[in-house]
Amino acid sequence: MKMKGVSVSSIILIFCVVASFSEAKPTELPQANESFKPNQTLQQKLGSSCSYTVTIKTSCSSPSYTRDQISLAFGDTYGYQVYVPTLGDPYDYRTFERCSTDTFQIYGPCTYQICYLYLYRTGYDGWMPEYVTVSGYYSSPVTFYYNSFIPYGVWYGFDYCYRYSTASI
Repeated sequence: MKMKGVSVSSIILIFCVVASFSEAKPTELPQANESFKPNQTLQQKLGSSCSYTVTIKTSCSSPSYTRDQISLAFGDTYGYQVYVPTLGDPYDYRTFERCSTDTFQIYGPCTYQICYLYLYRTGYDGWMPEYVTVSGYYSSPVTFYYNSFIPYGVWYGFDYCYRYSTASI
């Protein structure tokens, strides 16, 4: 069948080529980082001179609530790090409810562009965040997509700092 000089098979071929180039790439998955240790000394030394807004969306696939203790650490490629030993109140069942969004105002050392974020969970309920977004004065908002359960007793998350570091010879 021809349509004004273009065959249907040509249109199908063009559609297939365009579709193959526009296919979404798989997103990076969070990873366990067993060697990660939050730098509490740096936080004490630099103080709490910057504020951050951390928004956490709990997945609808998560348990209805968690009493687990959730810790958070994020930072930049220059070594500036914000560490929060406990997010929310593990005895308040309204924190990290299934399908809910919780927002925290956090104070810590000033960072530049945030390029890594890790969560740490202790407890027995389990918890699955959908995403975590952090915004600060010197950093554009950045979102880390989890969509997976946080394993027990290990820092779990993302490190994109390689994108910001320069190669040295």
